[in-house]
Amino acid sequence: MDKYVAKNFAVGYAIAFGVLIGLRIIIDLFVNLDEFTEHADLGTLAVLKNIFIFYGLNSILYFRDFAGMITVVAAAFSLGKMVRCNELVAMMASGVSLKRVIGPIVFLALLLTGVPVVDQEFVIPRLAEKLVRSQDAIPGRESYSVWFINDSKGSLVCSPKFDVETSTLHQPTIIIRSMIPDTSFWEVTGRISAEKAVYNTKTGQWDLYSRSPETGEWLAYGLFTEKDSEKSAEKVSSYASDITPKDIPVRRKSEHKTLLGWRDLAVLASQGTKIKDRYQLYSQQHFRVTEPIINLAMLLVCLPILVCRDPKSMKSAIMISFAMVGVCFVTTFICKMLAPEAHSFYQVGFWAWVPVFIFLPMGFIELDSMKT
Repeated sequence: MDKYVAKNFAVGYAIAFGVLIGLRIIIDLFVNLDEFTEHADLGTLAVLKNIFIFYGLNSILYFRDFAGMITVVAAAFSLGKMVRCNELVAMMASGVSLKRVIGPIVFLALLLTGVPVVDQEFVIPRLAEKLVRSQDAIPGRESYSVWFINDSKGSLVCSPKFDVETSTLHQPTIIIRSMIPDTSFWEVTGRISAEKAVYNTKTGQWDLYSRSPETGEWLAYGLFTEKDSEKSAEKVSSYASDITPKDIPVRRKSEHKTLLGWRDLAVLASQGTKIKDRYQLYSQQHFRVTEPIINLAMLLVCLPILVCRDPKSMKSAIMISFAMVGVCFVTTFICKMLAPEAHSFYQVGFWAWVPVFIFLPMGFIELDSMKT
C-alpha cells in the first residue's frame, strides 16, 4: 500500500511540476516574445537557442517559487484519483486508518522539502550571474551599469558600463572609504579613476588602464583625495577587491540578492552596510529557514481536507485546499514586504516566522481532528 500511495504521489508531483513550470514559462514567453525577437537579425536558430537557454536557466527559479504549490497539487492529484476509485473507503473498511494512508505522502513531502533548499543554496548561487540576464540580452554579450557596489573594504565601485564578455569596467570610479573609529559612519579618503578596469583571473585583481593625453600610452591612473590634484595623484596599476565579474551582475540591484546563498548574505550583512540594507539581508536569511517549513505547513493544512470519502465532495475539497494555499501565499508575501521595513532585528525575525506560527499549528490541529 505504501508503494502504491507513494507512486501515485510521485506521478502527481511530476505532472504538477511540468504543468505549473510550463504554464509559468508560456505566460512569460507570451508577454516578452517581442524582447527575444529584438535580435532577429541573428537568425531563427539563434533566437530559439536564446529562448531555450533563458527559460532552461530560469526554470530553477520558477521551481523555487512554486515548490510548495507543486507538492499540494501532487497530493490533490494522487488523493483525488484514489477517492474517485473509492480506494480510501476500501482501505478504511479493511481497518487501515487514513492517517496511515497519507503517511507515505507526508514522508515524501519531507524529503522533497530539501530539494528547494539545495536549489536555493547550491544551484542558484552558482548560476546567479546568468539568471539576472534580461530577455533581450544575448548570452555572453550582456552589459550592465554599476553604481555604488560596496566591497569588503567599504569602497564603492561605479561604472557606466560593465562588459560581461571581456570582464571590463568602462570608465570606473572607485570611492575609497574608511570607517570612523567608534562610529558607524564612513569617511571618504580617496578616489581611483581610470578609463577601464579589466579583471585579472591570475592575480584576482582589477588591472587599471588610462590613456595619457600626451603620449597616448596606457598608464596606471590615480589615487587621490579631493584636496589633491590628478597630477600629484599616487599612481596605481591595480585594485584588489573581493568583487569579481560574477558578483557584479547580481550585486548591482537589491532584488537580485535573493539569488545569493546563505553564506553570501551573511558576508554582506557583516560589511557594515546601511541599517535598512542589513534588515533586508537578515530578512532573506530568516525566510531561507522558514520557507521549507511553510511549504510543509501548506501540505499539512490541505491533506485533511483532501482526504474525503465521497467522490462528489472532492471538487469542493480541492477548491478549499487551494484557497488555503492562496491565503498562505498571500500571508507570506505580506510578511516578506513588512520584514525589511521593521524597526529592529527582532521584528525582522518575527515577520519571517509569522506564517509558520499561523499555519503549522493549524495543520497539526486539522490532522489530529480528521475523521479516520
